Amino acid sequence: MPRARQDSRPSGWAVVGGGILGMTLAHRLAQAGRAVTLYESADRVGGLAAAWRIGDVVWDRHYHVILPSDRALLALLDEIGLGSDLNWVRTRTGVFADGRLHSVSNSLEMLMFPVLGLVDKVRLAVTVLAASRLRDVRALERETAEAWLRRWSGDRGYERFWRPLLRSKLGDHHHVASAAFIWATIQRLYAARRSGMKREVFGYVSGGYERILRRFEEVLCAEGVRIETGRPVERLRAAASGVEVLVPDVLPTRFEHAVLTVPCPVAARLCPDLRPEERDRLLAVRYIGIACASLLLRRPLGGFYVTNLLDEGLPFTGVIEMTALTGTDWFGGRTLVYLPRYLSPEDPFLSEPDDEVRRSFLAGLARVFPDVRPEEVEAFRVSRVPYVMALPTLGYSERVPLVRTSLPGVFLVNSAQIVAGTLNVNETVTLAEQATRELLVLEGTP
Repeated sequence: MPRARQDSRPSGWAVVGGGILGMTLAHRLAQAGRAVTLYESADRVGGLAAAWRIGDVVWDRHYHVILPSDRALLALLDEIGLGSDLNWVRTRTGVFADGRLHSVSNSLEMLMFPVLGLVDKVRLAVTVLAASRLRDVRALERETAEAWLRRWSGDRGYERFWRPLLRSKLGDHHHVASAAFIWATIQRLYAARRSGMKREVFGYVSGGYERILRRFEEVLCAEGVRIETGRPVERLRAAASGVEVLVPDVLPTRFEHAVLTVPCPVAARLCPDLRPEERDRLLAVRYIGIACASLLLRRPLGGFYVTNLLDEGLPFTGVIEMTALTGTDWFGGRTLVYLPRYLSPEDPFLSEPDDEVRRSFLAGLARVFPDVRPEEVEAFRVSRVPYVMALPTLGYSERVPLVRTSLPGVFLVNSAQIVAGTLNVNETVTLAEQATRELLVLEGTP
């Protein structure tokens, strides 16, 4: 029998989706004096940033890194009392090309990179410099990333360097992405490098995102935010003087306002009463998903935080050796590695059994790191998420989902509204900060 709600009168805000975006929205709304209830379908908050158990270790389910330029995230960490627990580390970057590993961790190593000729390298450097100085990102939406990169780096530079990198982030949809995507990617990575030899400086909080999320949850509870985990919202519908939120086994709860932070296809499903043209706009957003394996190894790999893969035929699109950033103390002296594969939400690989993913991924890992033996893998676990990032197609900014929906009192704030940036935690926090100001203006207007 459905459990009765405590009060049938509309009350404050419902935030649907307990990732970093939803948590930051709830935080700012509570600070503005609003009563907030946060709904999360999983058994813990965090969304894509949530932690899980791999073997006997609890760490991030997906790989994350903090940059010195991540102002919004750094400010939030200071605010919740974790700024002093940041660790900054100089990391190395590797490239697997022509069957060999190469270090490209500074300008000199990039100059010596044997896969590209001198002219290719010069054009590559000019491409990065040009992208780092561009400011009119909307103009880049009129041209595909492939066309723009071929024009700046040449056909060989594109085929041997940029195309594999685009595939690593966008899968088979890399050819339809606009040049704004590569601009945003270069802008973020360029900010990770300091002067001199341009070495990468990345950061992490001691204990990973598990520690960040637990602390953030404590802050929200202290602010009076009601957190409902394990509560998948089934539907939102208009009601007298507010919005009804329907959750299984619970009588409908009414709120004055609700904000959805879920992906566009999920938002369309939760709000069947949207206008047809509005539903079509949401469903037209194309997404990239991910199948990401976490491995706990008894030995390190190449010592590169990121190994980019230029050779074809590998089952994953990159190698992230997390312990090259964090050290091994958090993992009992062992090495944590992520093997991501970005793909479309309809890709059958998302339904592959874990045993098959393990077989193909370990075979691919042995191709990049031949010394790794299967018995050195202590734990292997696969995360599958169909909707990770909205695909930045041509003219995307003209089709971005609107914050205000056609349902009275219902708003949408999700990562598909990130236009001039890449999907990362800092961009998510920035979006939440900006959207909160807009929501507080819109809540009092019909």
